[in-house]
Amino acid sequence: MTEKKLETLLVSAGRQKRYTQSAVNPLIQRTSSVIFDTVEDLKQALKNRAKGELFYGRRGTLTHFSFQTAMAELEGGAGCALYPSGTAAITHSILAFVATGDHVLMTGTAYEPTQEFCHHVLKKMGVSTDYFDPMIGENIASLIQPNTKVIFLESPGSLTMEVQDIPAIVHAIRQVNSEIVIIIDNTWAAGVLFKALEFDIDISIQSATKYIIGHSDGMLGTAVANARCWDQLREGSYLLGQIADPDTVYMANRGLRTLAVRLKQHEENSIKLAKWLAQRPEIAEVYHPALPSCPGHQFFRRDFTGSCGLFSFLLNIQLTPQQLADYLDNLCHFKMAFSWGGFESLILGIQPEMLQRLRQYPSPQKTGTLFRLHIGLENPQDLIDDLEAGFARLAIR
Repeated sequence: MTEKKLETLLVSAGRQKRYTQSAVNPLIQRTSSVIFDTVEDLKQALKNRAKGELFYGRRGTLTHFSFQTAMAELEGGAGCALYPSGTAAITHSILAFVATGDHVLMTGTAYEPTQEFCHHVLKKMGVSTDYFDPMIGENIASLIQPNTKVIFLESPGSLTMEVQDIPAIVHAIRQVNSEIVIIIDNTWAAGVLFKALEFDIDISIQSATKYIIGHSDGMLGTAVANARCWDQLREGSYLLGQIADPDTVYMANRGLRTLAVRLKQHEENSIKLAKWLAQRPEIAEVYHPALPSCPGHQFFRRDFTGSCGLFSFLLNIQLTPQQLADYLDNLCHFKMAFSWGGFESLILGIQPEMLQRLRQYPSPQKTGTLFRLHIGLENPQDLIDDLEAGFARLAIR
């Protein structure tokens, strides 16, 4: 049989009869205790507790196992750990591989909570963090220290969407120290538009809160690991008490089935808006990986199979606080909210001082107000009309 294409795999992954009990969808199994009829049954459960067998609710139920099986198959990993949020997936994946005295290298465009975790938690543990320019490429080798244990990537980067030269970075790391654990926040690609483990990355993390659940009504994190790192990731997370509730995992399992068609529509809509914005006189820069204007666009074309609905644009001026409030408060279809990846369009405004604070490497100062957009499933012309009316209210050129 030929290898399944992505769309087919998303429909079929994790739907073995053991998980569905002959229904279409994997069942929801809610339990803390698992009953053993005999001492021998209990012994076998102890022996197989880390192998996807029922043992205790914190190890997972059939609901969890079905989704974990699907995610490992989709991302080509040895296993998938689940967490109550994407941030928990990030923090606990790092914690599983560091100890006092270790060193972490972190991309300078990392998600803000990831940076805060390094600043406050790792520092308190005696784990040091240094940041690097996301466009560093093979020069990352010069930053590796004898005690570097984890190198954390995020591509595209938060807010300004820099796409990293992952093959060059990974090759340089392996040449210096093949034992370093390489982790990537792969949320933008939903784990399927960029196949991280195929690029010799050890752990691919994403916030399943975003595109996998897809409806802004649940929080979940995933970390898919290769065979080298899976046991340590799984046991480290288990010892720290990490588990996701079965009802949310069920929603994620269901979301997988329509992920391909939703991503295609998000991509089509976002590219249409990004190209429209690029022609506007109010706009200084558009940061969409699928557009040549985005830093690392050439790596996006080489390494990714598509894009999603998240991108940013930079105005050619900095808005006053009142202008920014007037612009955001009066939009019709774009709503202000954190997170993204649902069916709805969202917007956030970031002033230059805040953006600069979140760049943890020497980078040119942006002088205009930046807007991060998530383009949902609405008609794109309605979204264009909404933004255009906002520009007309500002009356800037």
